[in-house]
Amino acid sequence: MSVVITDEILWAILNDQLSDQEAQSLVWQALGYVWDEQQSCWDVTAVAEEWRQDYPDPPQFIESRPATVKLTRSIPAPYKQLLKEELGFGGYSINELIPRKTRRATIVNWLLAYRRQQGTAAH
Repeated sequence: MSVVITDEILWAILNDQLSDQEAQSLVWQALGYVWDEQQSCWDVTAVAEEWRQDYPDPPQFIESRPATVKLTRSIPAPYKQLLKEELGFGGYSINELIPRKTRRATIVNWLLAYRRQQGTAAH
């Protein structure tokens, strides 16, 4: 399944205009998690072993620091600054620096890296 990630969607995540669940589900889809309606469970056959092993169900990135750390570490070094370079995101102000928002920024940076790796930049 191909996930289409537009700049509009990414800004909606950063600006808290997309729910946590919707933001996380974009990463889940990109990682290969698929909800199986018939079995009422997650199909993880397309999920990479390093994710499937630690997270047999999709990780709750907004709630879980360890899951977000793993997500951050999985961003290839050349793509670590895409928030700034591609979106021009200057970061949050000091009073906005709360775990929920910084984790949303991590999700966006990961999605930018995913988009770049897939060659599907959609502005």
